[in-house]
Amino acid sequence: MLEIKNMIVSYGTNTVLRGINLTAEKPAVHGVAGLNGSGKTTLFGAISGYVKPEEGSITLDGRKILRGDTGYLMTENYFYSNITGNEYLNIFRQTNDNFSKEKMNELFKIPLDDVIETYSNGMRKKLALLALLKQERRVYLLDEPFNGLDMESCKAVEIVINALKEKGKTVLVSSHILETLTGTCSKIHLLKNGIIHDTFGTGEYDSLKSELFEDFVKTADETIRQSV
Repeated sequence: MLEIKNMIVSYGTNTVLRGINLTAEKPAVHGVAGLNGSGKTTLFGAISGYVKPEEGSITLDGRKILRGDTGYLMTENYFYSNITGNEYLNIFRQTNDNFSKEKMNELFKIPLDDVIETYSNGMRKKLALLALLKQERRVYLLDEPFNGLDMESCKAVEIVINALKEKGKTVLVSSHILETLTGTCSKIHLLKNGIIHDTFGTGEYDSLKSELFEDFVKTADETIRQSV
């Protein structure tokens, strides 16, 4: 079980996460929903060890979480220049015995012999996901995994997420498109005003949608009615 207690993260004078408390059981897929700027990427960065919290704790099965416990698919992934997709994948040591680059690429259709600079954003996202799946991890953090993907690739990513859950992994997924979360997640945690404002089960997603957009709709409705 992944457990976060009273975690605070700031950038200078800007406090982004104001006291996060979150419990993510396994095996399960946990969604993290929030409007732009709510701190979803900061939360994933802290869990993975790329961002250092000022206060609070992050534990996995009762002990401090380690960077090697997590596999982190970033919103924007870094790639070395002038290397092919195959060369990028070769950087990562394979620790997942079940992983097959050839079989996975039959689904993702990435031109692995081409230089990554020629890839679309969707191809880069799929390449980074292959590198992640090549490695065995206990917790998988997928930040906006559906961005830039075509319909077939989105469905393949959904199947990947469910397969990780079936393997007993803890999976956290963020998305700015709520429907991608409601279709894959066992629970969705609403990140709002720097805290986990509420947690919703599968039968409560209509309430989540209303609560997520409540403040925005009030402001937008007033502004738009005055401007059209």
